[in-house]
Amino acid sequence: MQVAHGQTIDFVIVIVYFVGILGFGSFFGRHTKTTKDFFFSGQRFSWWLIAFSCVATVVGSYSFIKYSAVGYNYGLSSSMTYLNDWFLLPLFMLGWLPIIYFSRVVSIPEYFERRFDRPTRVMAVIFIMLYMVGYIGINLYTLGVAMHAIVPGIGVFEWAAIISVIAAIYVTFGGQTAVIMTDLIQGILLLGAGILLFYLGIRYLGKEVPGLGGLAAFWEGLPQAHRLPFSGLTTPEQFPMAGIFWQDMFGSSMFFYFANQGLIMRFLAVKSVAEGRKAIMVVALILMPLAMLAVGNAGWLGRAMQSFGLINADVDPNSIFMVVAEIVTRPGVFGLILAALTAALMSTVDTLINAVSAIAVNDVYRPFIAPGRKDSHYLKAARVSSIIFTIAGLALVPIYMRFRSIYVAHGAFTATISPPIIVAVILGILWKRFSPRAAFLTMLGGGLAMGLSIKWPALIKPLADLHGMDPGTGFDYMRALYGFVLCTILAVVGTFVWPARDTERAEGLWIGSVKKAKALFKGAVPNDQVIGKKVRLALQSAPEEEVEDRPTVTMSAEDAGRMAAGDGDLVYVCDRRWWLGGLHSLHGKLQVADLPAGTIAVPANYIKVNRLDVGDQVVVEKIL
Repeated sequence: MQVAHGQTIDFVIVIVYFVGILGFGSFFGRHTKTTKDFFFSGQRFSWWLIAFSCVATVVGSYSFIKYSAVGYNYGLSSSMTYLNDWFLLPLFMLGWLPIIYFSRVVSIPEYFERRFDRPTRVMAVIFIMLYMVGYIGINLYTLGVAMHAIVPGIGVFEWAAIISVIAAIYVTFGGQTAVIMTDLIQGILLLGAGILLFYLGIRYLGKEVPGLGGLAAFWEGLPQAHRLPFSGLTTPEQFPMAGIFWQDMFGSSMFFYFANQGLIMRFLAVKSVAEGRKAIMVVALILMPLAMLAVGNAGWLGRAMQSFGLINADVDPNSIFMVVAEIVTRPGVFGLILAALTAALMSTVDTLINAVSAIAVNDVYRPFIAPGRKDSHYLKAARVSSIIFTIAGLALVPIYMRFRSIYVAHGAFTATISPPIIVAVILGILWKRFSPRAAFLTMLGGGLAMGLSIKWPALIKPLADLHGMDPGTGFDYMRALYGFVLCTILAVVGTFVWPARDTERAEGLWIGSVKKAKALFKGAVPNDQVIGKKVRLALQSAPEEEVEDRPTVTMSAEDAGRMAAGDGDLVYVCDRRWWLGGLHSLHGKLQVADLPAGTIAVPANYIKVNRLDVGDQVVVEKIL
């Protein structure tokens, strides 16, 4: 990639960003006391914090480079890759989210064991860990290349090492809380900088093209085909709508929402399923379209600028983001754009490190190597594993440096990994009778079949022919659909040959038993039919209580009535400062008692550990 060189002030801004994000993330290490804090932040955060964090996770620096290039070549149709999320919203919101939250699973492989059996869990561990570690290495390599182009005096590997150290420090000591809080900043930065670039580009066109306003010049400069929101069904050959839909749906979007451990951990950190639903709605319907604008607009601007002779016609599309950024920005602002590019990848790397650590501890170390230890032991193991997997990802960087087209190799790798896991998850959610043997066969056989499709692409030819696509590109675009169809056949046939012997184990783990999952989560009949009010109460200290994670909180009958809550209901107690996003909060089990109205009593040991202060006003609401 050809990257423009900035000036001293631009480098200073990038360095300040690195130092600032390291300090900001490490600050939250003092809040991490248990493995639940490390991996799930104590299930305390508000929807808006999780929403921004999700966007920061999915948008990497390669997104700016990749979608700017696509936007330059094909125009506004580059945005269609972001529309697949809308098709997945109903199943995620009504099925997958409540299932994983109420079942209290801590990882996707754990879901596989509880829904199917241990061998299927082992298969899931293998698939997901290979993906996560490989993806850490790819992200470190990508940002290493970008930073090396800006500061050639430091090599690609050396930059990757610097980045890995920064990410590993705040992830290792801060865990999920540090990841979420830093990703909030990074999400705002990458969205803001991307949209700022579009504004500056429009203003630049307005100045350089006489007789037209900025928006008019932008629109006039786009060829007719570049103004369309969708490409043709099978044309152009390198960017057909059918191919993009199937590739992104089964090779990217479905994996992101249903099998990405990092995303699942985000939604396990929200204070309730209702908050999680708000978060995913905002992500899919508002923030992702903004992200599409942020990462793709440089390509659209570049194509318009090229039409007016402001950019050479032979510019490399892969460098168009940096070319446009340097043309339309001034020193300092260009540094902000570089910081956003860095933020985009840092926010992806930190999520991957925390996610792979979660799988290593919860799916390998805890059940197989060191069962029955204290939580403090597993917390230490989580921090050590974060360092180990960061080093493992860094060790892959020299290997990736040997490839000319790492993205092609990674695309084939992702298409091989995604379909078997996706089919197993989706059918596990939707089909009660989907059997353990069939799930195992789907993952093992499906993975092998996907590998064969890389060696013999002709296996994908029937699907390419069905869509009228050229074999040269059709094989690449249809691989994920080929895997989805093949794995579904294996799953259905396997279930009929080896039917499930115990369908009761699926209770609470498939979409038809969400009510049962709620009851299991609460330990009693859910109380969610009537929505009460949030109440503000003065926090009092009660005698210490030793329970795992839900202390008894006491309030008056009058206050409980305002919340439409009763004895045994789950309530959420939070610092009244909403802008903290739930950082200072706890979940508790309600006990109605003879207590003065306007007060709530919480065991003393849970007040301090959850960063609340006696005498302060807290906001209390019924969860379930």
